[in-house]
Amino acid sequence: MLRSHLARASVDVAADLLGCTLTHETEAGTVTITVTEVEAYAGESDPASHAFKGQTARNAVMFGEAGHLYVYLSYGLHFCANVVTGREGEASAVLLRAGRVVTGEEVARQRRGERVKDRGLARGPACLTQALGIDLTHNGQDLLGGDSLRLEMGKPLTPADIDIATGPRVGVSLAQDVPWRLWVNDDETVSAYKRSPRAPDV
Repeated sequence: MLRSHLARASVDVAADLLGCTLTHETEAGTVTITVTEVEAYAGESDPASHAFKGQTARNAVMFGEAGHLYVYLSYGLHFCANVVTGREGEASAVLLRAGRVVTGEEVARQRRGERVKDRGLARGPACLTQALGIDLTHNGQDLLGGDSLRLEMGKPLTPADIDIATGPRVGVSLAQDVPWRLWVNDDETVSAYKRSPRAPDV
């Protein structure tokens, strides 16, 4: 994947990430997922974005070079992984919400739990990072450098060959109706939509 392809607005990159693969090689084994659900976040123009109020130590990676991994701890409980997009200095990123494990199912299941069904191994942002073994130590890692953690372009998924659905982002209380969540329609690995209880009623 060319870095220049990711150096565009997150909402433009998001659809192209559907069908891409993310691989993590560790001592425990290799896990690869095919991305099936994403959410786009802009920078200081997006009230739902971590970068809305400017650059901080936590979100600094979002302002950096496209193609790097932005990892954060959500609610002090679980990790979320994002692909940095856009031009350097202008924060934007795409949250990886769900995927299908295509390599290393047993490794992923050891991390997620023996009773978890295949479709649930990477269903939801926290499950995705857990299945892949991603945590804060991977924040800022270059996904295009060919290292142990890498993003690779799959077959482009377009409305011509697959049904890509769009809708509001999950769990955000601001800009709650912006349709920047994209997913492969009717794919069993896609997570359920949950509106934030703090979001105003439509």
